Amino acid sequence: MTKWPIGVFASIDAGLGVHLDVAQELGVPTVQVHSPHGNNRNEKAASDFLARCKAAGITVTCVFGGFDGESYADIPTTARTVGLVPEETRAARAKEFKEISDFAKVLGCKCVGMHIGFVPERNSASYKSLIACTQDILDHVQKNGQAMHLETGQESADHLLEFIGDVGRSNLFINFDPANMILYGTGNPIEALKKVGKYVRSIHCKDAKWAAEGQRGKSWGTEVALGEGDVGMETYLRTLKEIGYDGPLTIEREIAHDRVQQKKDIGVAVRLLEQLRAKVLS
Repeated sequence: MTKWPIGVFASIDAGLGVHLDVAQELGVPTVQVHSPHGNNRNEKAASDFLARCKAAGITVTCVFGGFDGESYADIPTTARTVGLVPEETRAARAKEFKEISDFAKVLGCKCVGMHIGFVPERNSASYKSLIACTQDILDHVQKNGQAMHLETGQESADHLLEFIGDVGRSNLFINFDPANMILYGTGNPIEALKKVGKYVRSIHCKDAKWAAEGQRGKSWGTEVALGEGDVGMETYLRTLKEIGYDGPLTIEREIAHDRVQQKKDIGVAVRLLEQLRAKVLS
């Protein structure tokens, strides 16, 4: 596979990702996929999806977990509902994520990913409990021959590094999403990428504009089409080259409510990344 193959975030039966036929029409060779609902996490569903991928010449590079009850309505709601951080749902979601890991194994995928949520303050009781829960999941993931990638955005680069260090497992890495740093107001994405670079094993190519001054971290920034936001895509790719990243450039465009515009924006993103890839790698 060539360095920096183009990818898209896709879905098997639901979620924000594009459908596989869109990825096929766009001619991309890789996909990250959102795990299907529980009743579709079985060998038949995996076999059917793999057959479709094979026919399309597409490789699955990571399976992302998500959970019922999560909401990204606003930043406070996200903090309250997303990932493993909410204590009332933590045990059930940990169990489900192990099942997602098992499903990814059936798909032959050695990578699983998730938004773990807004990591609590270091050394708090909730933080220590989250560490233990994450370690338990990672041990299960390890038995499946997999790594787990945490998607960036909901905490600063420094806090994420603290968390990874405290978890202390060799199969914990990062899926870096530069737009999320802007959307959540948690830090300059390029500076953050340089800080966490040694852990980056997968990425998203997504763009966003900052919230107004004084509102960063309180109100959402705005996701926009690739190349139209504040990330700076050429600088982003040059920084990926600098840290030695050579995996897929996975496009994510979170407007599942408008599939026509989503497909159009992803098509433009594919062409932009092809041009930038040729320029940066020349």
